[in-house]
Amino acid sequence: MIYTVTFNPSLDYIVTVDHFKAGQINRTADELIYPGGKGINVSIVLKNLGFENTALGFMAGFTGKEIQRLLEEMGVSTDFIHVANGTSRINLKMRSDQETEINGRGPVIGDDDIRKLYTQLDDLKAGDILALSGSIPSSMPETIYMDIMQYLEGKGIEVAVDATRDLLVKVLPYHPFVIKPNNHELGEIFQTEITSKDDVIRYAHKLQEMGARNVLVSMAGEGAVLVTENGEEYRASAPKGILKNSVGAGDSMVAGFLAGYLKNHDYREAFRMGVCTGSASAFSDALATKEEVETLIIRSTDCFEMGA
Repeated sequence: MIYTVTFNPSLDYIVTVDHFKAGQINRTADELIYPGGKGINVSIVLKNLGFENTALGFMAGFTGKEIQRLLEEMGVSTDFIHVANGTSRINLKMRSDQETEINGRGPVIGDDDIRKLYTQLDDLKAGDILALSGSIPSSMPETIYMDIMQYLEGKGIEVAVDATRDLLVKVLPYHPFVIKPNNHELGEIFQTEITSKDDVIRYAHKLQEMGARNVLVSMAGEGAVLVTENGEEYRASAPKGILKNSVGAGDSMVAGFLAGYLKNHDYREAFRMGVCTGSASAFSDALATKEEVETLIIRSTDCFEMGA
């Protein structure tokens, strides 16, 4: 079974405004409302690809109930912990001449809420996959990713981590199954600028030396790189298409990688599936569907350098 954890889910209110002007009344040309948060995005895409999973995390107030309702309407199983204080956040994402985001704060997560999460994690079994994704609310301990991996150590649970800087670095001694920084986040970890795939591969190996098993690095329009625990190095250029939506592309890559790996435990195919799933979301108004991913896989075979 696959589980995702989203510590600070949101309702994403996505609006299109023609030529937004600050300080004036602007009217929307289009509006969309989706459940949001990195782990939730992973859950939605996994479901779209035909993989059952359960979304875990924290919900609060009327917005939390709506997030849960929308996910269940999409067919995603949920087991959220409902928090007493505050409301789940609303994130405004505006598409105009420039893309702008305003993200809410979210509810206060208490110690009792965190204990309930650990009780849920006790139900995970060897062979299950847990995806930890995204930022954490300020009310939670900064070590929560590391704490969860330490708690699950030795239980045979494969953990995927998509987080930034210290959240990511602190989990490495617990040997996550796969981590997915982008090239900018990778550069921040090592306090350098990373622009080439050769640089990505060099620093991905350093993350493996620190404990990561598989390192998947997204590079936006420059493609992606995978360095596996078997010593394989895979590169991909970005599939061709029209960028419509950058939100959720990285999460879709994680979902696609996990889906591809679960099919036959082959890292080569997991990488191909991950890259095409991330790109399919970037080329869509919403998150990638199975049909969109399959179409992109067929017409993007020349994007991949599949060498060891």
